[in-house]
Amino acid sequence: MSVLVGLIVMLGMLVVVPMGLGLVGDPALGRIRRLWPYFAVPGAVSLWLPRGGAAAALALCYALGTVLLAAHAPLRVARTRSARPAEIALLTALATPSVAALALVAERSGHELFGFGLGILALTVPHFHFAGFAAALVAGLVCRAGDGAGGRFAALSVPLGTLLVLGGYFVGDTAELAGAVVLTAGMWAVALLTWRTARAGGPDRPARALLTASAAVLVVTMVLALSWALGEATGLPHPTLTWMAATHGLGNALGFALCSLLAWRRLHHPAPSAPSESRTA
Repeated sequence: MSVLVGLIVMLGMLVVVPMGLGLVGDPALGRIRRLWPYFAVPGAVSLWLPRGGAAAALALCYALGTVLLAAHAPLRVARTRSARPAEIALLTALATPSVAALALVAERSGHELFGFGLGILALTVPHFHFAGFAAALVAGLVCRAGDGAGGRFAALSVPLGTLLVLGGYFVGDTAELAGAVVLTAGMWAVALLTWRTARAGGPDRPARALLTASAAVLVVTMVLALSWALGEATGLPHPTLTWMAATHGLGNALGFALCSLLAWRRLHHPAPSAPSESRTA
């Protein structure tokens, strides 16, 4: 696993997932969030060890945490009995880190999984932290904030696109391209709704800046994703995986996921206004 990919994955494990869980607004997730460092820190350490038994054992610790997170999804369904688009997106966010963890365990142990090489498995790990967890979570948040047609489209198309991309791994490049098209449409809807939120009067200046940055970055990174999927399906010239990790991957991690979650945390927990100085006449 390259240094860049390892750093991106660490950001997902140690920052993006626990910060995102705090935005779901589900008290039942509180225990998992408190325990998360005990799973994420061993997983992060595994990234820097040589492939083998020790790295795989530490990756399994992280996988256990993601299984607990995924197991919360059916419990939430049973409790809320909701099939609203925002809820579907949030449930998708809870499930996708387990896909990343499965790929991580296989890659760290040095074994190919379902016929996929170690390089593809290494890139699957960040993909399902950011194009999986973060994308679905933010889609659910924008839908929940303003449940109009655009929000519903974003909250449904992002999980569908993620599922189609995953299926495309097994079916072929054409199916993966279809998934990339659906996912891109959903993410551009997220970008539009994020930009509208930034333009509204509610957010403070730092939140507006973070929302604007995340929306702008998302437009560019999804163009890159489309160009890569199109090239893979048709044979047209397209970016290499190394270049995609340095542009699409890094942009989604820092520009979209981190900026979005920081902004939504400010929206959920606004900073207290500075008290005005009292003046005596």
